[in-house]
Amino acid sequence: METSTKPNNMHIGRKIGRIRELRGLKQDALANELGISQQTVSKIEQSEKIEDALLEQIAKVLGLPSESIKNFSEDAVFNIIGNTFTENSSNNNNYLCSINPLDKVIELYERLLQSEREKIELLKTINP
Repeated sequence: METSTKPNNMHIGRKIGRIRELRGLKQDALANELGISQQTVSKIEQSEKIEDALLEQIAKVLGLPSESIKNFSEDAVFNIIGNTFTENSSNNNNYLCSINPLDKVIELYERLLQSEREKIELLKTINP
């Protein structure tokens, strides 16, 4: 089996298409935002290289810097997703729930109960 000498990760058009799909945009929607036809978007996504000015416009519509499109890697996306939901290291605390919601409900209930007890004691001292 012969492998290609040209790396697939350099195909800007495919990267744009994949990012567009991940963002949930159809070609028509991207075309509308750019003021071009859907067929033109299709041609862009088939192009290995595109002009920097057009890449900037596309990046703006996709809500990314153009460098993110140039450096996009599906493998990196799947690694991040996989690590986010499976790794329990201290580096992932932003993604994992570190509290038990039931414990928080109980804690709040106990504070409310204590507050009510204090009110009752205060009322007893005011109205003996």
